[in-house]
Amino acid sequence: MKLQGKTALIAGGGGGIGRAVALALAHEGAKTAIADIVKANAEKVSGEVKAAGVDAMACQVDLTKKADVDRMVGEIIERFGQIDILVNCQGWDRLEPFVESSEETWEKLLAINFKSVLYTAHAVLPNMISHGFGKIVNISSDAGRVGSSWEAVYAGAKGAVIAFSKTIAREVARYKINVNVVCPGLTETPLLQAVRGQSEQTAKIIDAVTKATPFRRPAQPEEIAEAVLFLTSPQASFITGQTLSVSGGLTMV
Repeated sequence: MKLQGKTALIAGGGGGIGRAVALALAHEGAKTAIADIVKANAEKVSGEVKAAGVDAMACQVDLTKKADVDRMVGEIIERFGQIDILVNCQGWDRLEPFVESSEETWEKLLAINFKSVLYTAHAVLPNMISHGFGKIVNISSDAGRVGSSWEAVYAGAKGAVIAFSKTIAREVARYKINVNVVCPGLTETPLLQAVRGQSEQTAKIIDAVTKATPFRRPAQPEEIAEAVLFLTSPQASFITGQTLSVSGGLTMV
């Protein structure tokens, strides 16, 4: 098993891409902490991980509150001793023209999609530095690489995740910590279903993006998880500061 003896924190692990990532890492032997704002979701995925024969814990946490994140990380380290892998899978979106959007929506988009990544990294990195090892994979979006209509603030937040990850990768490489980014395109998750159902216009946008994807379909969460698994594995030990699109060719940059 590639990750035997490692401990992973999956932020936003209660469903969608996060759940798929948690199960992929668990099947390679990683003990797993599932962090989600919905306790029942975290417990459900934790149970699935344990059913795979690997220890797991469910963590109810509001990732947009630094004190809550710090508390959670302390509890994980107390339980497992250290955190070797951090995967930030949390995300939220609302499609609308920028000029029709509100500051309240901007704040929520920035808090969930960017500031939460700062909080988890800030809480976890001291532990990784202290034992001279770590793998961080942040889930961004192809919207953050090339922009996306009706997603101005979301794309900005996801672009910030990419720039932040590259900078942190430079700062912590001396401690043998790898920091990389995976950018999904459309992926069949509860979030995508919610966006589809937001309005007739948003459904048309999703259909148009699907048609613009060379493979003519959204990704499955497990396909994103395989990219994350590679970047957290020993096979990716000399890869850091990189951004990998898993989008069926939607963007080729």
